[in-house]
Order: sequence, then structure tokens, then C-alpha cells
Amino acid sequence: MLLNPYLTLDGTAREAMTLYQSVFGGELSVMTFGDMGAEGDLAAKVMHAHLATPDGLTLMASDIPPGEVVEPGSTVRVSLSGDDEDRLRGWFDGLSQGGEVHVPLALQAWGDVFGQCADRFGIIWLVNIAVEGGQPG
Repeated sequence: MLLNPYLTLDGTAREAMTLYQSVFGGELSVMTFGDMGAEGDLAAKVMHAHLATPDGLTLMASDIPPGEVVEPGSTVRVSLSGDDEDRLRGWFDGLSQGGEVHVPLALQAWGDVFGQCADRFGIIWLVNIAVEGGQPG
């Protein structure tokens, strides 16, 4: 079984997935509509991209086909959580570069460090760092 986010972007799927690979590492595979026989402007767009990271994270994405509309960031939010504070802070910093921090990483009432940002593609990322005793390391 695998549960992962699937992002639908408007012509920026390859660029987004390349950013995410630079942040998380791993193997990125990209199939274009042209790989499946499409021609013209559609041929270069991403039909399916798949990123599998060394930490077991999986992320998939595609560009929208002609005639469809997507509002960036409105249909998906991606949650990252764990107890590796340095790694999670690094990911948060990498994702927020060129984007916007909505909630800075800070200790929250539930005892974890939490932050929210939108990356430069409009995707909203939620980062929750479980900290022992409610105190960040």
C-alpha cells in the first residue's frame, strides 16, 4: 500500500519535481505526453512524474491537459512530519525559497514544532516536528 500526494500543475510539473528532488533527493522519472504520442505544445508537458526518495517519501505530479483549469495550491496540501528536526527544518527552508512562509516553524500548543509555507509553485506544505518534552532540540 502506498499513500502519497499527487500534484496537478499548469505547465510547471517538471520544474516543481526538479525542485523537490533537489530538496529531498532520490530518483525522479518523468514521462511526457509526447512520450505517449502527443504532438505540438502538449508533447513537452508532463503526463506523469514520480519521485521516490531515500527516506521512503513518494511524490507524483502531472501538468493539466488542455482545456482543464487548476488553481495552484488549492487542491492539495502536503504534510511532512517526523522527529528529525534538522532534516525537517532543512526541507522547510528549501521549500519556502522563492515562496511564502505562512506560519514560521515554532513550538505549538500541541507540543510540536509546526510551520506552513507555500513553495514558488503555490503548493502548500505543512511541516510538523515531533519534539521530546515539547522543547525543540
